[in-house]
Amino acid sequence: MHDARALIELGAEAVRRLARRGYTLDLSRLEDLQSRRNQGIRSADELRAESKQVASEVQRTAKQGGDISKLKERARELKDQIRDIEADLETVQEELRELLLTIPNLPDDSAPDGDSEEFAIEVRRVGTPPVFSFEPKDHVDLGEATGILDFARATKLSGSRFAVSRGAGAALERALATLFLDIHTRRHGYVEHGVPYLVTRKTMTGTGQLPKFEEDLFKTGAADRDLFLIPTAEVPLTNLYADEIIPPAELPLALTAHTPCFRSEAGSYGRDTRGLIRQHQFSKVEMVKIVDPETADAELETMVGHAEACLKELGLAYRVIKLAAGDTGFSAQLTYDIEVWIPSQNTYREISSVSHFGTFQARRANIRTRGADGKPKLVATLNGSGLPVGRTLAALLEQCQQEDGSLVLPESLVPYLGFRRIAADGKPEA
Repeated sequence: MHDARALIELGAEAVRRLARRGYTLDLSRLEDLQSRRNQGIRSADELRAESKQVASEVQRTAKQGGDISKLKERARELKDQIRDIEADLETVQEELRELLLTIPNLPDDSAPDGDSEEFAIEVRRVGTPPVFSFEPKDHVDLGEATGILDFARATKLSGSRFAVSRGAGAALERALATLFLDIHTRRHGYVEHGVPYLVTRKTMTGTGQLPKFEEDLFKTGAADRDLFLIPTAEVPLTNLYADEIIPPAELPLALTAHTPCFRSEAGSYGRDTRGLIRQHQFSKVEMVKIVDPETADAELETMVGHAEACLKELGLAYRVIKLAAGDTGFSAQLTYDIEVWIPSQNTYREISSVSHFGTFQARRANIRTRGADGKPKLVATLNGSGLPVGRTLAALLEQCQQEDGSLVLPESLVPYLGFRRIAADGKPEA
């Protein structure tokens, strides 16, 4: 969320920067609403001051035995005027708030121009995509042939875009999540959290999912409360500190959680309908950092490295790209995508997004710290996938497949699994 005054002060520069991401800022409407709000506040304050003065005159005149009828009439007029102005002011403030909630974050100047992945800048490639002496299978065929994935029964249970894992497949999912959590907590100092999977409208608004993306969410309720299934642990982790002032000595905060994630995938039907790439329910290990804005740029680069550490541990080939301004998420000012190699598609596919939000989310959720002068100031927030279990599993199966249909897994998973190989019939082997 933006400070209206800051956008108005930027003026044409704000219009230009938002245009880079395909958003047209109605600056005149913003200026009009802000002006009406300020005038309403001034008028209400002036009338309250006069009302207070008239009340004092009523008391003084009454003590002196004078006629207070005209003064009381003026007091009633002022009360009515204040009530009307406050009602108008409330309407204007709500209209201004609704407008500000729909304005995306200003993209960072370092983000390239463009509105799709074709305009992204490749930062680096790590690892060599495997070369097979046979036609590689995709993860769906591998999972079904070995029996560790069952998409047909998942469809029977819940419809399309769901999966069932079993046996070595279920163990592999659990091992991946535990490995990722160990990397983040033991190596990188994140504090693991268990968080609710259902959150309020206010919580969803704090991180920017609402009001713009309501159609992408699964909504339910309890009694008279609207509740939403989380699309990512970013939502509860970031909002843990909503409406709080965090002592500077506690920053940076590094938080992680392994949760299920629920997404309606509105507007994406027909895309990636096969397999684990795009599902309504999946699990993911998330990283969130809450930091002083002055250190946020460096923290972003560090967090990208933390996501990469998971892929390096598994020996998976991947690349890092910097997204174009028009392809960056609503709340982010700068995003790096990490894309893992998918042999069956002969291309890299997104497995993690690591984003810098500046103070955008902090303003919406009212998360602050104190500056050197002791006064409250907004923090900066960052988040990244570290990593999604399903997409990692898909890449792992495809990059580790053997000609005989078996799967030879990375050595790093053996302590978590107790086996290194999944035979063609799905049986785990040492």
